[in-house]
Amino acid sequence: MSLLGLQRDGSGPVLVWLHGFTQTKNSAHEFRSILTGTYEVLTIDLPGHGENAAVSASLEETADLLCEVLPREPFLLGGYSMGGRVALHVALRHPERLSGLFLLSATLGIHDNDERQTRRERDNKLAERIEEIGTDKFLDEWLAQPMFATLPHDPLERAARSKSAPGLADALRLAGTGTQSWLGDAATELDVPTTLVVGSKDKKFINEGQLLSERLRHSRLSMIHDAGHAAHLERPDAVGHLLRRVQPQ
Repeated sequence: MSLLGLQRDGSGPVLVWLHGFTQTKNSAHEFRSILTGTYEVLTIDLPGHGENAAVSASLEETADLLCEVLPREPFLLGGYSMGGRVALHVALRHPERLSGLFLLSATLGIHDNDERQTRRERDNKLAERIEEIGTDKFLDEWLAQPMFATLPHDPLERAARSKSAPGLADALRLAGTGTQSWLGDAATELDVPTTLVVGSKDKKFINEGQLLSERLRHSRLSMIHDAGHAAHLERPDAVGHLLRRVQPQ
């Protein structure tokens, strides 16, 4: 099954941006608008989300599905959270397709097997919760987490969230953090220039970003002050500034 609905905005070098869990290609509207003066921004709904809610795919399968529909010439690939994990899989499986990598709030995965299994079980229970209560109530619970406490109120962002409970549940079961293999060893072989970004209030992912920077040979870690996990929604100007600097015009 192919991914549907590749969306293009702006002009310039190609930037592919991959959204996070529960988001869609229409999320991060202010952040994307900042970038369209510098890049041709390509977005697409990941499996289990938006137009592709009926597509079931693991992280590895998602990376391959994306490369079937994205440009053949090298492009800059960016992603946030789940989208950052997908982007890292694309880079490891298809490095020749990329001119650069931009990872916001991403992770190499969980190294300890028992901890990874515990996370997988937690993700599976969360998937059951989505199916039980539906997306509206689930999003209320999801966005009430401390990691999103500093998100600004934005009705457009809420409206852009994915609406399919079965799709989101499927995405958790097949591509949640608990399913991800530890990528720390493979990452040391990656030869793609990489920008790593974390929010200064996101303590867990500051640690994840530091670990990524230690493993990726051609990487630089930057911190967005006064921002949490979704820094591109809280400080779109600051994250956009970093991304516009990746490829000079």
